[in-house]
Amino acid sequence: MQDFIRIHNDDNVAVALRPIAVGEELAVGGYLVKTLEEIPQGHKFALCPIAAGGDVIKYGFCIGHAKEDIPAGGWVHVHNLKTGLGELLTYTYEPVASTLQESEHVYFDGYRRADGRIGVRNEIWIIPTVGCVNSIAGALEKKAQKFVGGSVEEIVAFPHPYGCSQMSEDQENTRTILADLINHPNAGGVLVLGLGCENSNIPVLKDYIGEYDEQRVKFLQCQDVEDEQGTAMQLLAELAAYAGTFQREKIDAAELVIGMKCGGSDGLSGITANPTVGAFSDILISKGGTTILTEVPEMFGAETLLMNRCENEELFEKTVHLINDFKNYFTSNNQTIYENPSPGNKKGGISTLEDKSLGCTQKSGSAPVRGVLSYGERVQTRGLNLLSAPGNDLVASTALAASGAHIVLFTTGRGTPFASPVPTVKISSNSRLAGNKSGWIDFNAGRMVEDKTKEELGQELFDYVIAVASGRKVRSEEAGFHDMAIFKKGVTL
Repeated sequence: MQDFIRIHNDDNVAVALRPIAVGEELAVGGYLVKTLEEIPQGHKFALCPIAAGGDVIKYGFCIGHAKEDIPAGGWVHVHNLKTGLGELLTYTYEPVASTLQESEHVYFDGYRRADGRIGVRNEIWIIPTVGCVNSIAGALEKKAQKFVGGSVEEIVAFPHPYGCSQMSEDQENTRTILADLINHPNAGGVLVLGLGCENSNIPVLKDYIGEYDEQRVKFLQCQDVEDEQGTAMQLLAELAAYAGTFQREKIDAAELVIGMKCGGSDGLSGITANPTVGAFSDILISKGGTTILTEVPEMFGAETLLMNRCENEELFEKTVHLINDFKNYFTSNNQTIYENPSPGNKKGGISTLEDKSLGCTQKSGSAPVRGVLSYGERVQTRGLNLLSAPGNDLVASTALAASGAHIVLFTTGRGTPFASPVPTVKISSNSRLAGNKSGWIDFNAGRMVEDKTKEELGQELFDYVIAVASGRKVRSEEAGFHDMAIFKKGVTL
């Protein structure tokens, strides 16, 4: 295993890949450095003196400015490093051409729906229109397990606290996300469970759902029937019979849509796990597939790298709005734009938002940006897409599923057990986490600093995703975890 890494030749800091004791002498890219204090794993140390106010360079870019003189061998972190980011910025389109080439197509075993779309699961989803019927949805999920069998893989309820007492954009978010999930092709059947007096009632929601297959989607308004659970079970039996007619078949991986997200990052996330996902993204896109990158606040500080990869100036302008609209969201709520990274990020070695963002955007690989999506908008263009959503793990992962992701790849340096509406692959940045939390982690990218290259791990991850798309369950599925969350914006009445 390596002891440290200097990510880019221009960097004036290196990252410890193991705890480094005081007084160790290290030869790093032409520098001979003696550590002046203990450097925790994932944290940075200076390769040369950095004067107060000077740039701290990592990934070949400035990640902030020194608060004080930092000597060679000194620990570089929040105590002596501050962000260099400002508020709203002016951007110039400076396009960078992609060298990504097409590659041979591969196939997985998935489900072809009646409308031609594909799914990687054949589940029955119970989706409440309002939080008032959450308990009924949960009871139905338990009772309906008797319908699981054959090609019907699971029956899952997705409770949430919304659907009423909301206003304007807040209510729109709820209606849009619920409609997106109802239309998601991983569900072979959907029971939409309403109360009857809520703002987002079934007749209203139907306008958002659009055209639907009456065999695949059933509706029940609980106030309209005497025995809502008995009626619902009859509808679920019909949905199970319909979903059971679908069987897995060979499908081109070009039809896969994969979401990309990170959370609980550490100092190795931008070195191992996120670059592995970036390598995966390039492989899938080279085969005609689609990936979606989200969590806009964690693009701040690295946004120009994405902007300059936009395929045309129209997409560049959309990306500028993607960034600035989120900054305005913060300021309109009297919040600091750069209140990031989190305490867990800092403990893991991430010092500033630039540090975090430059690591986060590694997930995008090298492909050109071909689509920019608003929150709840479904993906239309193959290739790399950017999606407007916050950094919150569950909200952003749900947003990826709502936009059409069949699977979400979630990188982490600290670990998390959560799931999303679609299979959620947990990718660890370090081997310690993969070993300690084997019930959470599906793929160990920490091997990149041990015995694997980024290219090897990218291909391994691609092969693993094909297996998951073909039916292999991820850890959270094995545990029976299924979660969803909607972006809360605005007043609750």
